[in-house]
Amino acid sequence: MKTYTNLFSKIIVFGNIHLAYLKARKNKRYHPDVLAFFADLGDNLLKIKTELETETYVHGKYTEFIVNESKKRKIRAPAFKDRVMHHALCNIIIPIFEKIFSDNSYACRKEKGSHKAIKRLRCFLKNESNIYCLQCDISKYFDSINHDTLIKIIKKKIGCRKTISLIVKIIDSFNKDAGVGIPIGNLTSQLFANIYLNELDQFVFRELKQKYYIRYMDDFLVLGSKKELHYLRIKIEQFLTDKLQLKMNPKKVNIFPCNKGIDFLGYIVFKDYILLRKSTVKRFLKKMKHKGDKAMAKAWFAYAKHANSHSLSKVLAGLVVC
Repeated sequence: MKTYTNLFSKIIVFGNIHLAYLKARKNKRYHPDVLAFFADLGDNLLKIKTELETETYVHGKYTEFIVNESKKRKIRAPAFKDRVMHHALCNIIIPIFEKIFSDNSYACRKEKGSHKAIKRLRCFLKNESNIYCLQCDISKYFDSINHDTLIKIIKKKIGCRKTISLIVKIIDSFNKDAGVGIPIGNLTSQLFANIYLNELDQFVFRELKQKYYIRYMDDFLVLGSKKELHYLRIKIEQFLTDKLQLKMNPKKVNIFPCNKGIDFLGYIVFKDYILLRKSTVKRFLKKMKHKGDKAMAKAWFAYAKHANSHSLSKVLAGLVVC
């Protein structure tokens, strides 16, 4: 496996840091912290560059808040300066890891996403008949990622000392004493989470020889015969425990016939059609009742169009107008 060195000089190039700033401010140009950074833009970018060059960069604290969508999540948002630095790092190292990521990993990646994951799943279903699905979810995934194990995995690809030192600073900016967990809210956390479970992806493909496998962050599934899937469940559980210090959520590990529909990424997926999850529809109606947000409604209907839900969407559109 190729190891990349001399990456740090690419990270600290002023042009890369400026590009990182442009990415970090996207859709946030008028936030107070972004405006404050912009007010002294040149000096702030040079300060990041100098602190990185001299290895004196200190990661700031996080702002915490709760997001309550399908379930409650605690988001830890870094300061804008740190977000710029995260982008500067990711600009250089994401292409390295993209080369080794599985084609069947769909979360937080360009040209991927939930809709393409659903499309791939339907292709799998059309290629097989009378099959079962093993569906799994990892318990408290982001909170369970082991710092030392993550760094060890990253070092397989990155041999640049200064780049590793910067990555360690980011990882240790959260729960350093416990040595476990990465914050939901960091751009780097999305990448690190995919790097961590790429180990599982490779194990499923190379060791278990499974081709009907899809992962979207910590939700993943495998299609096969019922007997085979019971065996795979044991092997996958052992691998997660022994190699990655992770546990599957026992309430969300199931083996069932595919013809019952696969509840995945907000849809119920069948071989020939897709339905919307009932809880998703109920949540939409509840939000519209309390907020009546037209932008929210537009986004939801864009999401709903990927399912066979034309009649339902017409009914709900009438309720929104009313």
